[in-house]
Amino acid sequence: MTLKERIFSTNDILLADGAMGTELQKRGLESGACPELLNLTHPEIVRSVHKDYISAGADIIETNTFGANRARLKLHDSENLVREIVLAAAENVRGLSSSVYIAGSMGPLGDLIEPLGLMSSSEAYDIFAEQASAFGGAKVDVIFIETMMAPEEILIAIKAVKENTELPVAALMTFEHGQVGYRTMWGTSVAEAALLLTDAGADIIGSNCGKGFDEMTGVIGEFKKATSKPLLAMANAGIPVWEEGKSIYRETPEMIAGDVRQIIESGVRIIGGCCGTNPDHIREMRKILNLYQK
Repeated sequence: MTLKERIFSTNDILLADGAMGTELQKRGLESGACPELLNLTHPEIVRSVHKDYISAGADIIETNTFGANRARLKLHDSENLVREIVLAAAENVRGLSSSVYIAGSMGPLGDLIEPLGLMSSSEAYDIFAEQASAFGGAKVDVIFIETMMAPEEILIAIKAVKENTELPVAALMTFEHGQVGYRTMWGTSVAEAALLLTDAGADIIGSNCGKGFDEMTGVIGEFKKATSKPLLAMANAGIPVWEEGKSIYRETPEMIAGDVRQIIESGVRIIGGCCGTNPDHIREMRKILNLYQK
């Protein structure tokens, strides 16, 4: 059964994996280095992260491709390696298990798009389209467009995926709670995001990153009021603190358990973790999910 069939034809709640970046740092990735290049230079390190999440019970594994686009890779003189990195990243998951779904991770370009920035909409589209086409060739099961804050950028990304692949799309924006409720850094509310992402053709919508699982409960609650689309939630393990040159996330699996239950009960179809979450967090989520799906 394809992931899209699983989401739309069953009542199953699927478990995604947790953070990639912080796990690679634990395995020696230096600050400022390009995580995506490890798919080619040190695939065994990337596979070790995937393997740990598979062992923890994840149903969906994201590729190590968050910044595998021409704009981000140019910072490392690797802008011509988009397709090669994407294909290797998908194989680094596929080579470990045939039973998990593979999600192609697509993150922001790192540049402001006109009229606020210098990058044109057509240039942004071409960059996303190149990465999306590579995922189509890699035969992943779904694309996660994630950690988006500017509505213009995520709409371009969705369009690029839809026009260049036949893959289902999960579109995720990042929200924080402030005086006027949950908003992205660009001021987009959850209700506005739900409408925009739905109209753009996203198959699954939701949120990732943010300040932690406690705030994610509120974000998903607002999404549930605003849409009937399948929802996805992947929160950070709290707010990081800087210690000895490293970002440390203090929310343990036991600390997030109550919020995980609340998010599940809110009606999400996919739940996982973002920055700072590790295989132990995913293992705890698996235990909780199993209680709901007996």
